[in-house]
Amino acid sequence: MIGLCLTAALQAVVVLLSSSVALLGDTLHNVADALTAVPLLVAFRLAGRPPNKRYTYGYGRAEDLAGLFVIAMIALSGVVTAYEAIDRLLHPHDVAHLWAVASAGLVGFFGNELVARYRIKVGRQIGSAALVADGLHARTDGFTSLAVLLGAGGVALGWRWADPLVGLVITVAILGVLRSAVMQVGARLMDAVDPALVDQATKALVTVEGVKEVRELRIRWIGHRLRAEADITADPSLTITQSHELAHLAEDRLLAAVRRLNAANVHVSPVGAHAQSDSIV
Repeated sequence: MIGLCLTAALQAVVVLLSSSVALLGDTLHNVADALTAVPLLVAFRLAGRPPNKRYTYGYGRAEDLAGLFVIAMIALSGVVTAYEAIDRLLHPHDVAHLWAVASAGLVGFFGNELVARYRIKVGRQIGSAALVADGLHARTDGFTSLAVLLGAGGVALGWRWADPLVGLVITVAILGVLRSAVMQVGARLMDAVDPALVDQATKALVTVEGVKEVRELRIRWIGHRLRAEADITADPSLTITQSHELAHLAEDRLLAAVRRLNAANVHVSPVGAHAQSDSIV
């Protein structure tokens, strides 16, 4: 947040001096990106709280709510940038201090790239898809900052429309990032996981001695941690104690095989139990 705020502050000074709408759009985008760190910080703080009678699964879902705030900020920056660009096309205005505009574009690129690398690195270390996505968002912002250079170059050649046109191009880039963020956050809210993750967990369960079949397996993200629920079948001759031991063995195998999985609940059913119930019905 501090890194992007400094980047945006330097760009804002140049915006006031130059009246560049392309740089304004890039500055607003960087401000929005910096503010996304606030809800993520709050979400990580909440996720550290233990479960209670009201929130029996803990507060990990706060990270998904933070993702909604990220989406709102991206959308707001896109709307403001589009409005300013269209207004400038309808009412042309000279852009001053082109060298400063170009320099500010470079500052935006390097500032965003440094932040992107840091967010992606930490996000992968802790298993936070939201933080990795936010890092990719910052990297995209860096490339939109380079577009400001094109606008400054066009104005230098006498094309007054180049600056607002680049502003519209940046708006399109923001919309692309918005679409990606909506898909990622929406998938988390709908409890989507990578199918390969389900295959990996299933393979781990079937390798446990005594497990005949994995009848049902569900995995969901809670914040940046995974939780699994499985129904496995075993020999009907097993005692209650043996079934209990098999369930714990399967849970341990899941936790060891699936990265970021910190809780698993395994139910053991005798082979053919459901089939018998269906025939009775």
